[in-house]
Amino acid sequence: MYLWGSHLDGLEDFTHEFNKSIDFDKILFEEDIIGSLAHVKMLSAVGIITKNEEKIISCELQNILDEIKERKLEINLKEEDIHSFVENELTKRVGVVGKKLHTARSRNDQCALDLRLYSKKSLEKIKIKLLELIETIIDLAEKNIYTIMPGFTHMQHAQVTTFAHYILSYAQMLCRDLNRLKDTFNRLDENPLGSCALVTTSFNIDRFMTSKLLGFKKPTENSMDSVSDRDYILEILFNNSVIMTHLSRLCEELIYFSSSEYNFVKFSDKFSTGSSIMPQKKNPDMAELIRGKSGRCYGDLFTLFTILKGTPLSYNKDFQEDKEPLFDSVKTVFNSLKIMKGILDTIYINKEKMRSSAEKGFLNATDLADYLVLKGIAFREAYSVVGQIVNYSIEKNLKLEDISLKKYKEFHKIFENDLYDFINIEKSLENRNVYGGPAKDAVNIQINNLKNFINDIK
Repeated sequence: MYLWGSHLDGLEDFTHEFNKSIDFDKILFEEDIIGSLAHVKMLSAVGIITKNEEKIISCELQNILDEIKERKLEINLKEEDIHSFVENELTKRVGVVGKKLHTARSRNDQCALDLRLYSKKSLEKIKIKLLELIETIIDLAEKNIYTIMPGFTHMQHAQVTTFAHYILSYAQMLCRDLNRLKDTFNRLDENPLGSCALVTTSFNIDRFMTSKLLGFKKPTENSMDSVSDRDYILEILFNNSVIMTHLSRLCEELIYFSSSEYNFVKFSDKFSTGSSIMPQKKNPDMAELIRGKSGRCYGDLFTLFTILKGTPLSYNKDFQEDKEPLFDSVKTVFNSLKIMKGILDTIYINKEKMRSSAEKGFLNATDLADYLVLKGIAFREAYSVVGQIVNYSIEKNLKLEDISLKKYKEFHKIFENDLYDFINIEKSLENRNVYGGPAKDAVNIQINNLKNFINDIK
């Protein structure tokens, strides 16, 4: 039975299939019933229905909720949406009193409420997964504070760093993701219930009571905006897209770090697959899937942007199309965070290969220039001198450490024996004890700050 069909003949079967949303909005059954329980409690408190009617409706709504959770009640997918299913099931069980549930409420504010409740719950779930991933990164960093590796710019060897310093950069990205999530949560934490179709109701309802019952900080301010606002979903989809961008970047690097050419890391068999034809292959499929699934989240974001851009106030049927992008994006991000944690929990770090790679590509050239600057040479002159030395080293297939002091003095007389200590890889790291840098003490400060951040946001 259509909730809106008293004066209409009804839809053709194929039109009903096109119109209905229960195939995907059925996952909102808990939010829908929780919202109805708060609504009926408020209706009783202000005298719109009796206490006995409240008891009958509330008891049966709770039964319906429990039975769906326990899989004793199957949601009827022939209904138009989850709201219709719950209300029709209630009325079937308690009779005419069930029809009083929808007093002073519209499906417009009911739907808006369900989405906000779902969004709050989803943000909490994503928050937990982000925190778990950051904690995994911290643990990995603490085990690799002395694991030397090359740092890259333009995909070229640039300067020496450590795996701890490298992997902690992603913890910083995820912290920003958490802060964005927190901001979005604060903005969406308002209750649209009571806005009704668009201009509230003539009944003396108490929106502050339902807000408190449902765990919102306050009611929304404008009823027309309340039923048409999907900004918070756009924010969630944007935030999820940024999270997936960060995960995709990390996966991209781990994928080429795992290649034969690098051999910096090895993925666990639990997060890899083989080839159907090449028995020697071990493919980083889970990391590649995360990288690929980032495109789903971008698509979900642009889908909703496109839906909203031409919709006039207040509610439009277009808004039915907001749910699938939201549900898909939340599921994708949640699963990707879970898989990413598993990858990092089980990844093998080839410390020897990283260390030997850091010895190639003149990663200590900047240190040599800094050495000259500390001796009183202007940086641009030092830069030019070191450039000549690097060219010589390439020509002779030498590392900077292999060049004799006599040869160094041919490039500049100011060079002394202490230059070898200065361009030593370990010394290079030790010298970068700047806040945010790769030296042991600087990395430990970053780790402690991250731990404090996690404790504050939990």
